[in-house]
Amino acid sequence: MTDRKRELAANLAKVEERIAAACAAAGRERDEVTLIVVTKTYPASDVRLLSELGVRHVAENKDQDAAPKAAECAGLPLRWHFVGQLQTNKVRSVVGYADVVQSVDRARLVTALSKEAVRAGCEVGCLLQVALDAGASERGERGGVAPGGVEELAALVAGSPGLRLDGLMTVAPLTGEYAGRQREAFGRLMDLSTDLRRTHPAANMVSAGMSADLEEAVAAGATHVRVGTAVLGVRPRLG
Repeated sequence: MTDRKRELAANLAKVEERIAAACAAAGRERDEVTLIVVTKTYPASDVRLLSELGVRHVAENKDQDAAPKAAECAGLPLRWHFVGQLQTNKVRSVVGYADVVQSVDRARLVTALSKEAVRAGCEVGCLLQVALDAGASERGERGGVAPGGVEELAALVAGSPGLRLDGLMTVAPLTGEYAGRQREAFGRLMDLSTDLRRTHPAANMVSAGMSADLEEAVAAGATHVRVGTAVLGVRPRLG
């Protein structure tokens, strides 16, 4: 085993311990929570090592980095999640490798995703990114639809060919009433998920929590946590 593979294995084991402990504390079964490793800024060689170590879900946030990485890792038993703000001119490329787009936040993006999914003959899972720092009808600082816009956008996704409404995603906000209150923020997301599932029962995925706050997300009921730094290490500063 190489030094890097050994490092990743040790980090994965620590994250696994954290998730298992958080599940136990919340009275949940461990298999109720899926780990997504966020591999942004890290090379395809790390993705290969993660796959060898049993990771099955990876996430990227920039198409220019993700597309070549996904191509290099083609054939591995991985599900690719796109988690960054997505411009419509990148949709065709993203649909080529992403099983799930977790950052769906506006009608124009839904239309573009549907068009490209139909063209490619595939089905793309969609999570609505909820901005808990947004006003009634605004978008958040890091993208996302305001809570009041979830129902309308969900209906649009559910009715669009080539798309599958999978659930909701959020990033703990840095501003607004939930700033510094991750547990409450994730609890609010769960309330929105409950409302969504009344109309769309299959949209039961809730993606929340990262390296610093995965415990709060698990306690709130998240089904998926997105962990990067705790597995891969501190990212190098860019620029």
